[in-house]
Amino acid sequence: MNLATYESLVLPSGFRLAVSTLPWSECAAFSIHVAAGSRDDLAGLAGTAHFVEHMVFKGTQRRDARAISLDAEDAGGSLNACTTEDQVVYEARGDADSLPLLADITADIVWNATFPTKEIPLEREVIAEEIVMYRESPGDHIGDLISAALWSPHPLGESVSGSEESIARIKKAELSAFRDRHHFRNDTVISVAGPFSPQAVAEILAAHLPASREAVELVPIGSLPKPGHVIDERDTDQLQLALAWRTPGRTDQRRHALRLLSMILGESAGSRLFQELREKRGLCYHVSCDASFFAEVGSFEIHSGLAPKGRAEALGCIEREIEDLAKNGPRPEELARAKRLAASQMKMAMESTGAHASWAGDSMLQYGVIITPADALATWQAVTAEEIREVAAAFLTGDRAMAEIRP
Repeated sequence: MNLATYESLVLPSGFRLAVSTLPWSECAAFSIHVAAGSRDDLAGLAGTAHFVEHMVFKGTQRRDARAISLDAEDAGGSLNACTTEDQVVYEARGDADSLPLLADITADIVWNATFPTKEIPLEREVIAEEIVMYRESPGDHIGDLISAALWSPHPLGESVSGSEESIARIKKAELSAFRDRHHFRNDTVISVAGPFSPQAVAEILAAHLPASREAVELVPIGSLPKPGHVIDERDTDQLQLALAWRTPGRTDQRRHALRLLSMILGESAGSRLFQELREKRGLCYHVSCDASFFAEVGSFEIHSGLAPKGRAEALGCIEREIEDLAKNGPRPEELARAKRLAASQMKMAMESTGAHASWAGDSMLQYGVIITPADALATWQAVTAEEIREVAAAFLTGDRAMAEIRP
């Protein structure tokens, strides 16, 4: 991890380029990070960003859907994409020699997709099945419910995929409008990892990039009602329970303490909630915590699946652990353990070429600079027990959202 070098520059087209130079790598990872996601979907059209992500693979002015897949796979490469609340990422992976082709194909689908009319109803059915699949998996669907409880009526409270009703309203005009508004923004980041210099990458990209346009200003999140309580009753033997609190966004320095708080509370087998709920009381098989951050807001979430009769006991345990952390902070040994786990997990995660491209692209998109893994680790190591106590007291003792899937 420490042997990688990271550099960024602004290309003549106006897009930003992040390059992770890995001299030993025989592979190439190429990604385009578009600075818009489901939070940018228009009212009544939830799922538009995700629908666009699907449809760009259905054809361009130069390639049909089959050629898009086979051109990459014939060279030993692969293509993928994903949509989150605040970005859409298009990825290509292959050996180092295939970078020019991977850049060509990915740029082609991102900026030259034609959204063939005959393909739209077919892909709408595919997305509808995806929506049903997640809804019928309680462990997945609880994530959508807790987002609704925490953020509604803001688009952050909508499912990234939308609903069957909202995607039925999305036609070619809406797909093209979203692409034209967001894919050409000059805050888009192109990220490349492999045995390449930034200058070599810039030369490869020169023939494939359109001119960029001014970035779209983020619409303020505005005032929100208090977090709510969402209940989904269905034929199930297990209770899925989620709690969430609003936190500051990704530029707030307290995010580092919140990340470590999440690890201490519920991200490992040695965490407080795992030990208390599963090991000591046998209330659940799985319990987890997560801290997520967007431009101006964030969230801290706790998820667990347990027997319905254990609901009150589990909530009591969670509340007591939060209260103790807010009053006393973490114990020295658990803070030290959390820091060691964070360092180890990052090092393991950064073993692949693709991870370096994702890291650099995300960092550039979110912060405007590439924060190196070493810098991130140093920041986490500097977090104190008092800082963790302060964020627990400030953000986990106030209004909370709750979501349940229960019998």
